[in-house]
Amino acid sequence: MSTATQEYTRVAIVTGASRGIGKGIALRLAADGLDVVVADLADQKDPLDAVAEEIRGLGRKALTVSCDVSKEDEVQAMVVAAVSELGRLDVMVANAGVSLAGSVMDAEIEAWEKCWAVNIKGVLFCYKHAARQMVKQGTGGRIIGAISSHVSARPTFNHPLPGASSVCGQRGYANVGAYCISKAAVRSLTQTTALELREHNITVNAYGPGAIDTAMVANPLDEVHGAGYFVKQLLKIPEGVRTGQPSDVANVVSFLVSPQSHFVTGQTLCVDDGIHFT
Repeated sequence: MSTATQEYTRVAIVTGASRGIGKGIALRLAADGLDVVVADLADQKDPLDAVAEEIRGLGRKALTVSCDVSKEDEVQAMVVAAVSELGRLDVMVANAGVSLAGSVMDAEIEAWEKCWAVNIKGVLFCYKHAARQMVKQGTGGRIIGAISSHVSARPTFNHPLPGASSVCGQRGYANVGAYCISKAAVRSLTQTTALELREHNITVNAYGPGAIDTAMVANPLDEVHGAGYFVKQLLKIPEGVRTGQPSDVANVVSFLVSPQSHFVTGQTLCVDDGIHFT
């Protein structure tokens, strides 16, 4: 559908939007002319409210929602709130996620399952309830998932991984098994959902950031060696790979949300300065 015949303002939901990549995406979509629902855990209310104020400063409507994406009833309520307050839902960006490090030999299954609850179930719930609403509306839509560890809420599990890369969704890495599994699942889920929703003019894609400079993944070593140093060392990322900014990811999401991306679906776009080639 072209923007020339569009008679409504599109509405987006961005989860994990209180900071970092999620915040960058939310602000970029607002700058692109969308009204935006920003969602995060309840303990992120203050920074989330600040993001909403920035969106309003760009001349767009904003709604804040407290949501734990691992709980389906809260995701469903988030979608209902978006439609109730802003009239519709056209874009879902399932950005929220958590990271976890640890060897397979030392795996604590409860911790691994908590990681999967957010990174797999949380994305599934966002895809499911966004798709239902978009199909009901009958005007197409955009669903986007994150193959990323740049989270908006502090990890609460043992051995949190300070930062990782999109490559964890493309191949396995030592000592990041729980996380790699979850991101490979999102990649597969994205492909499956894209096939199911194609007939409804709904595209489903994912973005995979590399080393991105955010406060949530900062490490003291970065102060000496430069932003993203620890992440690159941890995953043995080749020397010379640059560290990106949240805006670099937001630029890609902006395209995936745009009418110009209508012929792109089922893809995971790596935003990583060439760490991984698909």
